[in-house]
Amino acid sequence: MNKFYGTGVALVTPFNADGSVDFDGLEKLINYQIEGKVEYLVSLGTTGESSTLNKDEKKKIWAFTAEINNGRVPLIAGIGGNDTAEVISTIKSFDSTGYDAILSASPYYNKPTQEGIYQHYKAISESTALSLLLYNVPGRTASNVSAETTCRLAADFKNIIGTKEASGNFDQFNQIMRDKPEDFLLISGDDPVAFPMIALGAKGVISVIGNALPLQLSEMIRLCLKGDFQTALPLHLRLIEFTRLAFAEGNPAGIKAALKYFEVCGDQVRLPLVPASAGLTAQIAKQLQLLGL
Repeated sequence: MNKFYGTGVALVTPFNADGSVDFDGLEKLINYQIEGKVEYLVSLGTTGESSTLNKDEKKKIWAFTAEINNGRVPLIAGIGGNDTAEVISTIKSFDSTGYDAILSASPYYNKPTQEGIYQHYKAISESTALSLLLYNVPGRTASNVSAETTCRLAADFKNIIGTKEASGNFDQFNQIMRDKPEDFLLISGDDPVAFPMIALGAKGVISVIGNALPLQLSEMIRLCLKGDFQTALPLHLRLIEFTRLAFAEGNPAGIKAALKYFEVCGDQVRLPLVPASAGLTAQIAKQLQLLGL
């Protein structure tokens, strides 16, 4: 379980100007993260624009990411969806070589009941021996995985080892911490609240801004996990404005603008997303310069 303590980064998917996957950029990004001392990586979460990648592209990206990582840090694959049978089929055909777990977002659009969410994850859990992390992001899915459902799943299925919580609801975080099994991981799914969530008992963050600032973010998170919040607080506060800008026009447009600034990869995204505006790109560059980068 401690493989997933600290900073995990939900990798963007770099694209070439023609819209194809930029594997050279992806290699640079993976190495940039590891050199930035992050603890683990997530391949093809929602930040990776997985909804606009076809099955063949996903398989190639997962295999390439495992190859370039070469066991240096733990890897998680993002495999979710709103068709339970399709999610299970994808997991069964997934080549898990080099991967340590699967992150699966709660079903979007369908707006299932809590019992529907429970049965969805139950079916996934029973279909695989791989470790699973829940992902609750109601701002994208239009339905919340309640604290009761999260803790019920944690208690009933040994391979459901944690949750990436992006509800922004601290009452819900409190309930999960109070009622979960001792070894079940609460992980922040939002960069701005990682600091207070760790104070509550979370074991780290699965980050977006870590794509661009892996060293700065992972240092702050490690200090929090050591209980040194006094030293971590100034580092946290320094990142607030960059974080706001990174999400100002949606994810991952802002963070890709920052990655282009660092010459890690380009800022191309796939429709219906569009690149960050010129104005926002300039603001991001200015903020990075103010950070001394």
